[in-house]
Parts: sequence; C-alpha cells; structure tokens
Amino acid sequence: MTVTEPTTAATDASGRAYHAEDISEIAFWALTAEEREETFKKLRADGGITYHPPIAGGLMLPENDGVWAVTSHELIGEVSKNPDIFCSGQGFQMEEVPQDFLEAAGSFLGMDAPKHGVIRKLVSAAFTPKQVAKMNDQIDDQARRIVDNLLASPEGDFVETVSKQMPMWTIYEMMGLEDPERRDQAAHHADGMVSWNDEDVAAGREPGELLAESLVGLLMMGMELAEERRADPREDLMTNLVNAEVDGRKLTDEEIGSFFVLLSVAGNDTTRNSITLATRALQQFPDQKALLLEDYDKHIVTAVEEFVRWVSPVMTFRRTVTRDTELGGQHLREGDWVAMIYSSGNRDEKVWADADVFDITREKNPHVGFGGGGPHYCLGNFVAKKQLRAIFKELLFRAPNLEVGEPEYLVGNFVRAVKRMPYTLR
Repeated sequence: MTVTEPTTAATDASGRAYHAEDISEIAFWALTAEEREETFKKLRADGGITYHPPIAGGLMLPENDGVWAVTSHELIGEVSKNPDIFCSGQGFQMEEVPQDFLEAAGSFLGMDAPKHGVIRKLVSAAFTPKQVAKMNDQIDDQARRIVDNLLASPEGDFVETVSKQMPMWTIYEMMGLEDPERRDQAAHHADGMVSWNDEDVAAGREPGELLAESLVGLLMMGMELAEERRADPREDLMTNLVNAEVDGRKLTDEEIGSFFVLLSVAGNDTTRNSITLATRALQQFPDQKALLLEDYDKHIVTAVEEFVRWVSPVMTFRRTVTRDTELGGQHLREGDWVAMIYSSGNRDEKVWADADVFDITREKNPHVGFGGGGPHYCLGNFVAKKQLRAIFKELLFRAPNLEVGEPEYLVGNFVRAVKRMPYTLR
C-alpha cells in the first residue's frame, strides 16, 4: 500500500465536490474539541452529511477518493441501525488495513452478520450474573485503593495515578491476569494500539512497527491466558470465555485473543479519558460538582451519562457502504466510506438546546457516546458506568480539594485521549 498525500483539489477523481470546511488534515485533529466543534456546527447546518478528502490519522491515508462525514445525531443513528447498508466488516477506522489485522485488532467490532452476532453472543454469555456481581465488588475496592494512593501523593500526573489505573485494574483483574508485571505489559501494548502516532510512545519506532508489535503482544497474552485457564480454571472472565458455549459453538483461542485486544484497548482508553476529562469538567463547572456533593445518589446516574456525552471519548467510527443508497439527501455509492463523528453528534443543537452546557441533571440524554444504537452498541457500557460511579464517589468525598491543570492531548482522529494532566491536593 502506498502513502498518499491529502488532495488540495476541490473535487475527487470522479468529479464529486469536497466540502469547503477542512476536517481531513491532521492539523484539524490537533485543534481543541471546542475549535473542532465550530467546524462541526457548520457541517451540521449543511445537512449533517458532507464529503471530504480522506481523513489523516498519522499512519496511512486510504487509497479511496474521500469520505462522507456524518455529523448530525439523527444520521449517526441511521447509519448505526442499518448495518446491512453501512457495514463494519471492511474497517471501522480511517486507515485501510488488511482483513486479518482488522479482525485481530477489533474482534466483533470489525465483523458483520452473521458472524458478528455469533461472537457477540458467545462473549455476552461469559458475563454471568455471578461474574458481574464479583466485578462490581472489585471495582468498588479498586476505586478505594486508587484514591488511597492519590491521597498519599500531594501532586503528580492524574492520568497515571488515577485515570489509567481504574480501567487497567478492572479489566485485567476481571480477566484473571494476576501478575502486576503482565498487567503493565498489557496496558503498555494497549497504549501502543492507539498512540502509535505519538513520539513519546513510539520511542523512535515507525508507526506501523509499533502498531503491529502492540497487536501481536496483546493477542499472544490473550491466547496464553486462555490456554492457562483451560488447564487451571478460576472464577474469572477468561475461564468463562473459555467455557462459553451457544448452540454447540465455543470461542476459538484466536477469537478469545482478539476479544482480549478489544477489551484492552476499548476498555482502557474510553474509561481512562472519561475519568480524566469529567474530572476537569467538574472543576470548570463548580456548580455541577456542588450538586453531586449535595446528593450523590440522586444525581450520579444522570451525571455519568453527561460525562460520556461531554467527553465523547471515541470521536469517530467508520462504516462502508454496501450498495448505492441515499442518506440525508446525498447519493452514496457502493464502497464509499462513511465516518460517524460522535463528538459532533453529541453537540447537535436539534437534540440539546444547550449542547455546549455541562449539565449533570439532564433527564433525557440520548448521547452517542456508546454508539448510535444497532448491533454494535457498546457491549461493555455497564462496566464503564460502574467504574465512573465508583471512582467519582471516592474522588468527590475523599479528595474534595483536588485541583487539576491543563490536559495534554494525543493528536488523532479516533480517541479523544489525554496523555497527561497535572494535579495537586491543596
């Protein structure tokens, strides 16, 4: 595959006009969320679906001519709920990758029916009521111990001390990865899967080299743990995955390894960045923090939904058009790429009259932070919500004097990721 440069032409090779607003250059994704939102507002005003040159992510641009950016809440839902027209099996990110890489890195995220339904059902079967109850107790304990460590260090990096620890601890304890050294190694590989464009993480390696190294590392760890649990069953999720069976079908080691990759990447980064940026939002909007402190149990359920809407930790997902179709008054051709811009959908003024206001009391909050519905709606959303409820209960009541500084962001078009954010305890 060759690396192509962003085109400066006003049309693609077939004469289709590109929209005047530029969201394709990596420089656009290096802007703040507020600056990007100014552009997304214009795109929503132009019908919520617009055509652009291929979107740069830092690895390789695809060899197609462009991408349809879907920025309205309504159209994101329409794309999400029609997987027969807008498929996932040809990729879900802005880079073009081989099919085997796609399935290895994305598990059922990169699959279509019927295989998607089979694998998702098998994975769901592993989350037994007993496993979920155990997981909830683990998360409460982890949140307490993480804040214990925070209180013991009056200043530092909030991402490293708190945000990173919560999802990493939950996921790997839930999976039965007991060795702290192996957990750190898995988290390191998970960082490489989304941070290959960052010089600090790459440490001199080429992006493709780091991505492949991270993927292989996670796959091998997942398959090794599956083999260990077949020989020595425990009361953990990996044992349940090994034994899960639906209609006589069990997961293969490769499928378990792929799910381990998905859980490591999606489970780590989304919750990590939600914790980080929701903490900052509560500092920026002290009236909302006061509401939670006044009556936590009353407000925390709606607050968590607002955290996810406000942060939009996953900014984009892609689909591929399976046949000529119409969307939002535009004609789309078979093979076209469609990018759902979740961070735009979560600011749609047609859904939220005050979308730019952080309000934890919203009773109706149909955000697309876990996807816009349909078969690919986030399977682990209940885990993320439990983590957010647990960690903020500890932070708000045990560290009310916590202050955080400016976050330093990772540049990319996929995850709204924070590399580091300083904190002090006054």
